[in-house]
Amino acid sequence: MTDFSENIVNQRFKTIYEELEKHNLIKGKSDLANKLGTYNHVINSILKGQRNITVDQLHKLFEIYGVNANYIFGNSDEMFIAGHAAAEAIPTRSLKERQRGGRENITLVPERALAGYALEHQDRSFMDGLQKFSIPGYDGQLIAFEISGDSMLPTITNGDVVICEPMERGEPLRDNQVYVIVTDVVVAKRVQQIRDGHTVRQLRLISDNSAVYKPYDTDLEDIRQMLKVKCRLTSHAIN
Repeated sequence: MTDFSENIVNQRFKTIYEELEKHNLIKGKSDLANKLGTYNHVINSILKGQRNITVDQLHKLFEIYGVNANYIFGNSDEMFIAGHAAAEAIPTRSLKERQRGGRENITLVPERALAGYALEHQDRSFMDGLQKFSIPGYDGQLIAFEISGDSMLPTITNGDVVICEPMERGEPLRDNQVYVIVTDVVVAKRVQQIRDGHTVRQLRLISDNSAVYKPYDTDLEDIRQMLKVKCRLTSHAIN
């Protein structure tokens, strides 16, 4: 049997696989195989040096996971494109770290208030009526959202709270970064900017649980507010 393990592309694919697993961006070989349009045994064979990864599989790896093509061909030490999930994972803290009293600079928007926030986030009386708390190390006037559902698994889990910094309109965005986007609803998604020439016209909103939730596009003019996700608070075990 031919040994493909000396192929630099296959060597680096194995390293990428381990990194994706470490950041919980894949749930094993079957999950990656599904994303790359192949089978579990094919991924297993590539990892064992028994076959080469195909060009089509490489293109999907670049597109879906933000892998740096120069890295996989041995021309760079940067594994992921800057701004990608694996390059910049969301810091994670325990929900138990929430503190009441003192500065209380973080406003919590619970799940039941999300619809109201979409309509009234500029209303001072609405915002003043929401619970406040603080987290050590996070300063400034921040907004926290209680997340329900599984669309952002495994990055954000049902019941997690994401702490966000409101952005100014026109402030630069980073593709593949996680944001909270406020239209007539409030969602947490990765974004990719869709340009008409040099002008961004739309955002593609992407769920990490992409096997269930498909990407969709929204016009910039329909976006009422963008918030950058700075931290995730969870009740689940933290590695």
